[in-house]
Amino acid sequence: MKVISTPKAPAAIGPYSQAIQVGNHVYTSGQIPINPATGAFVEGGIEEQTRQALSNVQAILKEAGLTMGNVVKTTVFMADMNDFARMNAVYAEFFTEPYPARSAVAVKTLPKGALVEIEVVAEVN
Repeated sequence: MKVISTPKAPAAIGPYSQAIQVGNHVYTSGQIPINPATGAFVEGGIEEQTRQALSNVQAILKEAGLTMGNVVKTTVFMADMNDFARMNAVYAEFFTEPYPARSAVAVKTLPKGALVEIEVVAEVN
């Protein structure tokens, strides 16, 4: 098991790691829309928050020597399923075919009042 950590994504603020590599898979913790440079949420709505959450995922994967093309599964947690189409439009900017498998669910609340949280599993080639 190997811990993956980068200052280019929000630091873990509890007893967890940004990501863990086990064998040929990297598992990221859920990423919320915190700008790692400021420690604050990005301004805007679901589009901006999705973009920041995925940028945080991208930074963690880069630290592991991976890209979004290595992602095999994503889980998207949203505070409001009515935001799905707008989240999905931004999500599509980060992935190309073959697209990873995905689950998308609405939850009652997310950390710090985020509108979206995204975690991924990526394969190390």
